Amino acid sequence: MKKKQTHTHEHTHEGHEHVHDHGHFHSPEEKKKQINRLSRAIGHLNHVKLMIENDDDCADVLMQLSAVNSALKNLGKEIINEHMTHCITHAIEDGDTRAVEEFQKAVQKFI
Repeated sequence: MKKKQTHTHEHTHEGHEHVHDHGHFHSPEEKKKQINRLSRAIGHLNHVKLMIENDDDCADVLMQLSAVNSALKNLGKEIINEHMTHCITHAIEDGDTRAVEEFQKAVQKFI
């Protein structure tokens, strides 16, 4: 089981505060955008489920699955960008090489 890091630091960036105890805090605006993207992907996925239940055309199902995959990839890219811009920048400033290494591993799994 992975141990949670327990140090805390705070930073202010362009109108929002960024607090770490390495269960991260992200700006409410970014979080809302990410949740909205995820909600759209879930909606697409629910539609795919319904299409399969209704024996819809396989080509149409695959097109919808492609849309879900694209939405999830784009969400992952946004999360990577957000994390690099804020969390990893601060981890480097703080000399937290473990956070950088963990993020590198996560990105490798994502790609």
